[in-house]
Amino acid sequence: MTQPTPQATPSADNAGGRPSPMEVLAERARKVLPAGGFGNFEPDMFIRSGSGSRVIDENGQEYIDYLISSGPMILGHGHPEVNAAIARQMESGMTFFANNAAGVALAERICAAVACADQLRYVSTGGEADMYAMRLARAHTGRPKIMKFEGGYHGMSAEALMSLAPKRLQNFPQPVPDSAGIPAAVEADMLIAPFNDADFAAGMIDEYGDEIAGVIVEPLQRLIPPAPGFLETLRAKTAERGIVLIFDEVVTGFRLAWGGAQERYGVVPDLCTLGKIIGGGLPLAAIAGRESIMRHFDEKAVGEAGFTFQIGTLSGNPLAAVAGLATLDVLDRPGSYERLTEVGTRLMTAAHDALDAVGIPHQIVGDPTLFDVVFSAKPVLNYRDIMAADSQRAAVFNAAMRSRGILKPGAKTYPHLALDEADILQTIDAYGYAAGQVAAMPAAS
Repeated sequence: MTQPTPQATPSADNAGGRPSPMEVLAERARKVLPAGGFGNFEPDMFIRSGSGSRVIDENGQEYIDYLISSGPMILGHGHPEVNAAIARQMESGMTFFANNAAGVALAERICAAVACADQLRYVSTGGEADMYAMRLARAHTGRPKIMKFEGGYHGMSAEALMSLAPKRLQNFPQPVPDSAGIPAAVEADMLIAPFNDADFAAGMIDEYGDEIAGVIVEPLQRLIPPAPGFLETLRAKTAERGIVLIFDEVVTGFRLAWGGAQERYGVVPDLCTLGKIIGGGLPLAAIAGRESIMRHFDEKAVGEAGFTFQIGTLSGNPLAAVAGLATLDVLDRPGSYERLTEVGTRLMTAAHDALDAVGIPHQIVGDPTLFDVVFSAKPVLNYRDIMAADSQRAAVFNAAMRSRGILKPGAKTYPHLALDEADILQTIDAYGYAAGQVAAMPAAS
């Protein structure tokens, strides 16, 4: 593959002084898009194409891609089996607003793989899945409150945007709205706890248990693994009080293991949400769980009072279903997860070694299948530990990685199966360069 030029993407073309293609696009975007973007990645980055492990931006710059569309492209871009499945389905139709065989087959595959999943219901995004999971918990228990963990990401619903990324830190369990436009009444039914504090969570459940419908948690919160006993405590205490335990596995599902975080950590919730990988790069997500809770989607089973209304134009569309099935076919082959773990472990070790060599305090936080560098001298157990880390060093490190042809989110690295030895070696070299750039930063005044 063509190696990227080891410098930042130029801001003007070779004719001298004229705006680059991305600058032209950015100007056009600012006129028609709020803040000039889609609300996802950096608004001045425009990706033209992706193939295998790499993407090319509109300036023609090539990068090894560790963003991978924020996680779905675990096989890399344009995997031939996924592309072939999509092409075959397109000949027969893209969406019907009706049941289809591919959607049923994918549901069977997911329910066989995921421990908590007796049944599932499709939606189009992980945020929708999380919203419906919380609503199901309320429908099933008849209780109003939802407990979540500070820094946990569960989509864009009003409940989810409580203490996702608070800039002012409140005393627990008081929530902090992360967005304008959320009714104050929502705050009254949200309880916020610190991630990885089993004693605090248990105490909150004891205090509010008769009001709590559900506890929603990322079993691996953004990057932070669960402390020993934390998920087990949540499982025991919610079961004791008849509370629905929800694992948000939109990211971890089919990434941490074939059975997701439930398999990796050995704790089975009542409901889970899935997305990203199950759609093979196309919009698809699901709520999955115990039949006794999922039956609230069936009015005939629970009656009008218990019915949870759910509908979506593209839910379970066959195009995304066949892409998901083809992706799972590849992941289910012997050696796939071993390879993913091997690659991630090499990258984690390389990042640590590079920073250790120049004496920069840091933590490599996460799992071999999803990790990043956090510039902190102490272990990272929760959101407040992340907030206390050195963000300036992180910015310099990430900019240096970008200049060496590595595209990644600001606070995540997604290993994937398209990475080859040349990609890994280039990334290791970039870690060394980035560590040197951090070490060269002026001392803080």
